[in-house]
Amino acid sequence: MTAPTFYRLRAPNPDGATSTAVSVRVDPDRPDPYPVYLAVGGGRRRMHLTPDEAWALWRCLSEAVASLGEPPDHIRTRVAPARR
Repeated sequence: MTAPTFYRLRAPNPDGATSTAVSVRVDPDRPDPYPVYLAVGGGRRRMHLTPDEAWALWRCLSEAVASLGEPPDHIRTRVAPARR
């Protein structure tokens, strides 16, 4: 049994004064088929994903966001896994 792993990053909001938390939890020991959990900010922007859905999302987002230009500086960082 492995503990869930969390990956987190904050995205600056357009106002420059605040930011939005983005986090992903990976829990391969979940009893359902949704080991990936995506959360963006507070509120209801939450999504449970199967591994195949997570890969498809990654691929689509990668291509879509790349079409917007070069990555901003805040994204050029290592996202270290955490246990909590």
